[in-house]
Amino acid sequence: MNRLKEKYNKEILPSLNEKHKYKNTMETPKLEKIVINIGAGDGAANSKLIDAAMNDLETITGQKPVPTRAKKSIAGYKLRAGQAIGSKVTLRGDAMYNFLDKLISIALPRVRDFKGVSEKSFDGRGNYTIGLTEQLIFSEIEYDDVVKIRGMDIVFVTTAKTNEEARDLLQGFGMPFRK
Repeated sequence: MNRLKEKYNKEILPSLNEKHKYKNTMETPKLEKIVINIGAGDGAANSKLIDAAMNDLETITGQKPVPTRAKKSIAGYKLRAGQAIGSKVTLRGDAMYNFLDKLISIALPRVRDFKGVSEKSFDGRGNYTIGLTEQLIFSEIEYDDVVKIRGMDIVFVTTAKTNEEARDLLQGFGMPFRK
């Protein structure tokens, strides 16, 4: 069993039940999935940039990413509908907990001048988003193999109904929020 999954069952679940006074344990918020997205808009002109972003994402997550495609044609950006403009991965189950563990304990501390993640990135329905500026903070990525330094969005989808419940859940996992 994964370390964070065990921590959720033994520590986080009881503390959330106690703090928010849930009548049923099924009401207690849990992490549903993590979606990681790398946008490669300049990949519209060069498909190798999309392939490089997909390779980086696969190396980081250990799961094969799917390309994200443009919905509309935009002449100003030389973009056609259906053209690949990025890639994404949805992690669930053990892969999700492994990635969260790696993000909190290894990757985020490697960010330069890191003071914690913002508490303003909740969407009002219990989901949280982090934007990273470069993929090099993950130890699996070799600097020499990187075609282009790219940022990524990481979305934590929870079953929480409010931002406060979601923050308590993520704090229980060890998410380093700014004070």
